[in-house]
Amino acid sequence: MSFLFDPFRRSRAEQTASPVNPPASEAELLANALADRFDALVEALPVGVIVVGAKGQVRVFNQAAAEIFGVARERALARSLIESVRSFELDRRLTAALRDGTEQTAELEYVAGVERRMEVTTRPLRSPNGPREAVAVITDITRVRELEAIRRDFVSNVSHELRTPLTSVKIIVETLQAGVNAGVQKEFLANIARETDRMIALVEDLLRLAKIESGAIERPFEAVDLAELCREVVDMQAPRALALNVDLRLIAPPNPVIVSGDRDKLVQVVVNLLDNALRIVPSGGKIEVAIHGEPQYAELTVEDNGPGIPSAALPHIFERFYVVERSRSRVSAGTGLGLAIVKHIMEQHGGSVTAESELGVGTTFRCRFRKS
Repeated sequence: MSFLFDPFRRSRAEQTASPVNPPASEAELLANALADRFDALVEALPVGVIVVGAKGQVRVFNQAAAEIFGVARERALARSLIESVRSFELDRRLTAALRDGTEQTAELEYVAGVERRMEVTTRPLRSPNGPREAVAVITDITRVRELEAIRRDFVSNVSHELRTPLTSVKIIVETLQAGVNAGVQKEFLANIARETDRMIALVEDLLRLAKIESGAIERPFEAVDLAELCREVVDMQAPRALALNVDLRLIAPPNPVIVSGDRDKLVQVVVNLLDNALRIVPSGGKIEVAIHGEPQYAELTVEDNGPGIPSAALPHIFERFYVVERSRSRVSAGTGLGLAIVKHIMEQHGGSVTAESELGVGTTFRCRFRKS
């Protein structure tokens, strides 16, 4: 087995029928054609394939392997594997297959700029007419492991978020069953209602996030006036801001700022950003919603003068259930899903959302939309 992938090489049939060599027989032409086809097949595989010869030089290094290891194929061919792929464990396993005929399958970690998880199978290739070779088949399972971690965290977080209010409700119910006076009973019932509302909000946010992440578009995108939409949401939130003694302002151009999208979901973006700000801005603080129209993009910003977000927490605020500090909120903490919903809606609309913050100064959320 001797396959050195070279996009500029001639086929085996062309190499055989040259002025130096006499025309090949029909059997030789067929064998060469099959070998060329096998080379193409290995190159097209979605898994990495590496073959090393008897002296340890790399003889096959397909494109998938080049992408997994971040190594140019030309750099790897005809050299020892460890020169281009800095994985001593992979090199050790291929050497064991080459020398001892050992077959192994294991999950390996490879770090070269980014961390990757790989499932690697190594085994010998025995040839009756030539020296032994060894092959490694590598499957990149990085994304699979990431999704498994997300699933575990998701189940853990949902369980925790539901267990807390359920435990509170159970304790209150047991206390009521034991008998309390009318005044205390009224207070306990209010607590039950509050905890029930919290669980309902959590379940509704989970369902909303699941729909968004499914990628299903519930209705065709339409032209939406972002400025008018923000006016409606700010008017809707104005009574709450007034009750909290927060100055809520809107800065929007007089002309429409048109973007393409699902209006209900875009309303959810603005509502979630305002809800997040109203939970943390202190009494006497201010929140400014601004719309800026550019030739190719429209930008929505929600700026507050709240306590700010620590720099270590800033990269995580769009993750599910991530709450910076519950003590920062002067009202009941949210479900921890609001900003995750904002991020997914913006991505679904081909836009982006970022956050800038400084402790003691405030936070600015910036959403950018492609204009229709």
